[in-house]
Amino acid sequence: MKFKDAAVNVFDALCPSRQALDQVTARWAPLVLASLSDTPLRFAELRRSVDGISDRMLSQTLHNLEAGGLVIRDVKSAIPPHVEYRLSEPGLRIAAKIRELIDVVYNELPGIMAFRAASTNPETPA
Repeated sequence: MKFKDAAVNVFDALCPSRQALDQVTARWAPLVLASLSDTPLRFAELRRSVDGISDRMLSQTLHNLEAGGLVIRDVKSAIPPHVEYRLSEPGLRIAAKIRELIDVVYNELPGIMAFRAASTNPETPA
């Protein structure tokens, strides 16, 4: 794999790109990024969008993505005040690739499920 900058190598444990990749691929991060790819969402909307995530994990994931510059926390001065989360420019580009990966998984799912079924229920020899 070629890199634009020879000093950047995600396979090197000390490279900052490794930390960025870890941040993007953490358990809930891809789903949160994909959920935010179309429109800004409030916390409760995100929680409903990403089924199964706890409030604590969503809060932690949003905090980590915000610290990494991928998510922007927007405090709206309304009554009552509320917070929306949206993607930064890098976040938008990464979320687009995550959406592409999700599409590939959807397209390959029948084959994956067939393989799993065959692996868990092997035919007995006649």
